[in-house]
Amino acid sequence: MATVKLRDVKKSYGSVEVIKGVDIDINDGEFVVFVGPSGCGKSTLLRMIAGLEDITSGTLEIDGQVVNDLEPKNRGIAMVFQTYAIFPHMTVRENVAFGLTINKASNEEKEKKVAEAARVLQMEHLLDRRPSELSGGQRQRVAIGRAIVRDPKVFLFDEPLSNLDAALRMDMRMEIGKLHNSLAASMIYVTHDQVEAMTLADKIVVLKDGRVMQIGSPMELYHEPANLFVAGFLGAPSMNFIPVTVEAVEGENIAISSPSLDRISVPGKGRSFTVGQTATLGVRPQYIRPASGDSGMLHGKVALTERLGSETVVDVTLASGGTLIVALPEDKVLAEGTETSFDFDPAQAHLFPETP
Repeated sequence: MATVKLRDVKKSYGSVEVIKGVDIDINDGEFVVFVGPSGCGKSTLLRMIAGLEDITSGTLEIDGQVVNDLEPKNRGIAMVFQTYAIFPHMTVRENVAFGLTINKASNEEKEKKVAEAARVLQMEHLLDRRPSELSGGQRQRVAIGRAIVRDPKVFLFDEPLSNLDAALRMDMRMEIGKLHNSLAASMIYVTHDQVEAMTLADKIVVLKDGRVMQIGSPMELYHEPANLFVAGFLGAPSMNFIPVTVEAVEGENIAISSPSLDRISVPGKGRSFTVGQTATLGVRPQYIRPASGDSGMLHGKVALTERLGSETVVDVTLASGGTLIVALPEDKVLAEGTETSFDFDPAQAHLFPETP
């Protein structure tokens, strides 16, 4: 396995800069997920690591070697694409062994490596089938098997689950997690799906407009987002953002209020604020609860209740006209049109100096 280091990596197409100076360290055996909205540069960055896109400036190291000018086949990587890219006229066995065949590996070596990949992916019974006889998830296993037999230093996954339905996505997500545990391999995975990022990653790299917004463990980014973008991108339902005014700076705490929110003090978490400043309060829907009586911090009218079985999602119209999303951990009904107050623990809230 290997480490991967990117230092001030940039990519331009003519005068358009799409990757704007990225620095990332990927440790040996680590599962790193690049996540962000469409157009943020995550797939371009992955293709630069693979050698499928040139690096305009900066350096890329794999296992301590600068590989900017190395051909993809010499970088010690294997890539699994969004499309399965398997040959319809070949059996599963032949597809998995294709790279070995091209490199003129012996029949004994091919048989050994294909058998091991099939065992790891639990597809021994599929080896003599053709792709037309496989489900979408099974075809993706074949593509992953073809990567495994190459014994790469680094596995690269470019949105490999995007073409699968919801049930298969969950199954394959678990399979990829098990694969990482069994191989202890360095893996870089690109997705726009924050659920995949949260469940698979040891480390998440959040990208926006070709820049890194934050790097950290899933729980670190969930509990301590660096900015509004990260706070809103990770978590489902998305974090609530409420415009507020700074009333006072009280040491580490900031007193705030708004037409929808009684005056409260929340932790500043090292961010700088001034009295009278407009800021944004962020509260996750899971941390908000109905208050007893009218004594709650937030006040509004229930607009919609969605009962999902394990939780109830409530859409509330605040007094200021804004919207509040509340996720209750039980099957509970709040009648539409009801005036309701809500509470939350200020210690679990986030205050950002910028506004959305």
